Amino acid sequence: MRAQQDGAAEEEKSGCRRPRKRRPSPRIDYPRRGRRGVRRWLPSWRQLLFVVGTGATALTGWLVWFYATTAVPEDLNAFATQQNNVYYWADGTEMARIGPTNRQDVPLDQVPEPVRWAVLAAENETFYTDPGISVTGIGRAVIQMVKGGDTQGGSTITQQYVKNIYLNQRQDMSRKLSEIVIAIKLDDRMSKQDILAGYLNTSWFGRGSYGIERAAAAYYGKDVSQLDPSEGAFLAALLKGAGQYDPGVGPENHKRAEERWSWILDRMVEVGKLSAAERARYTVFPEPRPQPKSAGLSGQIGYLVDMARAYVESHSDITPAQFDLGGHQIRTTFEKPKVDALVAAVQEGSAGIDPDNRESDKLLKVGAASVARDGRIVALYGGPDYLKQGFNNANTTTVPIGSAFTPVVYAAGLGQGTQRQRGGNRTPVTPATTYNGDDGVNVMTPEGPYWGRDGKIVKTANDGKRNWGNVTLRNAVEQSVNGPLMQLGMDVGLDRVQNTATDLGLLPTSLGELVPALAVGNSTPSAVRTADAYATFAAGGTHTDPYSVLGVSRNGVQLPLRLPAAAQALTPAVAGEVDAALKGSARDGAAKSVAEAGPNLAGKPGTTADRTAGWFVGYNGQLSTAVTVFRADLKDMKLLSLEGLGGATPDTSDAALPTRIWTAYMKSPATR
Repeated sequence: MRAQQDGAAEEEKSGCRRPRKRRPSPRIDYPRRGRRGVRRWLPSWRQLLFVVGTGATALTGWLVWFYATTAVPEDLNAFATQQNNVYYWADGTEMARIGPTNRQDVPLDQVPEPVRWAVLAAENETFYTDPGISVTGIGRAVIQMVKGGDTQGGSTITQQYVKNIYLNQRQDMSRKLSEIVIAIKLDDRMSKQDILAGYLNTSWFGRGSYGIERAAAAYYGKDVSQLDPSEGAFLAALLKGAGQYDPGVGPENHKRAEERWSWILDRMVEVGKLSAAERARYTVFPEPRPQPKSAGLSGQIGYLVDMARAYVESHSDITPAQFDLGGHQIRTTFEKPKVDALVAAVQEGSAGIDPDNRESDKLLKVGAASVARDGRIVALYGGPDYLKQGFNNANTTTVPIGSAFTPVVYAAGLGQGTQRQRGGNRTPVTPATTYNGDDGVNVMTPEGPYWGRDGKIVKTANDGKRNWGNVTLRNAVEQSVNGPLMQLGMDVGLDRVQNTATDLGLLPTSLGELVPALAVGNSTPSAVRTADAYATFAAGGTHTDPYSVLGVSRNGVQLPLRLPAAAQALTPAVAGEVDAALKGSARDGAAKSVAEAGPNLAGKPGTTADRTAGWFVGYNGQLSTAVTVFRADLKDMKLLSLEGLGGATPDTSDAALPTRIWTAYMKSPATR
């Protein structure tokens, strides 16, 4: 001890002390000392293990906590309190009340075993052996979420049942995790048979039907106990999305439904629940019966309700299944006085039509739509009665617009000028620009005459083959001289004409081929879209897409609805020139017969070269209305000639009937 003290004393005297051993720093060695370059930023394996281990521990702890605190809810989604969907006129008065939801529970033993297995083979073949969830399905859902998609998909029948009776239909991670936990707990406390029964009795099958019993009645008019495996396979296909697989909706739906029906039957063979011999018996798709119409949808109401519902479903987050649960209040843009006035105008204008005694009057269809300058659809005429003809004539996109399209070409020319030399400068166009208005003039391109697919030069064609000599473009619009506007379309550029048409609200899918006939109406826009396009001329070039719903709520709570925004489609100067030409047409031009309906009207008749459609489109300042007539069998939509319609002479314009209807409508006090 003494020696140690002496040694310490010597160190004091010499000023030299033995360094003390430092304690390790609590700081994590990152970036790593003693390393250079990239290696300094590479964590050690101990650091990696520490981070991964800490993360795994935290995640495991959170999952344990989430599992323990997530309880199976006591309150079910209230199917028993489902309500009607109520539609209102624009003024707030009730228009229609649709519902209630169609639902009826049945015991599982009343569902034939092949029908049960059609559902299981399509949705969850491991149902009887899984723990209520599918690990691989959950993995796919997580990958979807990471990619930025929603979390739907990969759900077992137990998970879908949980979503049906306990949870909302949102597709986010929180709801998905709750679904998984509740499904595991539910699988532990309920039998598989009870879960399957609950699922079949709460699933949505479309046509307002919740549960397989009412679905069997809605699609086949029978109890579920009477379904065969083929019919069961079709109903199972609807579980993937009735809005996409109900064949009564349209040809595309029918194709999807038939393909999935066939696939489900094949799956039943693969899982051993249908013999190959029995599968061979089912080669013809089991067509469901047409969907019956509600008595409350008679007259024009059904067309209005269909249009409003379609708008809500495409412009909100409300799914068709949620819509069928009811409780929604939909305030539409439709104005009852204008709808009534349009119906009366069609009846008045069509007074001479006699389909029982005149062959040329059979299969006549009339469609009309009235749109305000701000895009509100205030009235439409879809057909004689929704219960007799569900097809909406005002919203069809199979009827050519004919020469009623030429104001669009005029607007494109005024706005963009012409280019008659390939690669040359564009030349401005004015209303006073002149063109050859004779009949049978060669249609020209920068390289020379335009040759059609028939190997002949395409020529202009005026109504009545009349020769007009040189005419100004404004006069061509006013007098419906088609030839100059056909050539104008070529000079502007048909692609630019199409762009102008879409700016005015015509759907790209309804626009015709890029051939000279585009300028004189080979496109097939609906009456709704055509009226909306003309409303842009009245609104100084400001365009708003047509819409049929002002707002939607559920049980008094307003729900988000995406309404269209106004956009400047044309300059005010261009819109003003088109407006002036259309007013000239209605004053003393091709549409002068409508002048009796009042002052300051603007409009344009429309006819087609093959005489398959007649139009009149125009406006009175605030209200734009399009009327179309055509003859067609709705089974194949093959258009027939309008010649001789109403006993008219062969040289009577096919626009005569729609012009009479439009004029009668404009005379109504409701349109003032």
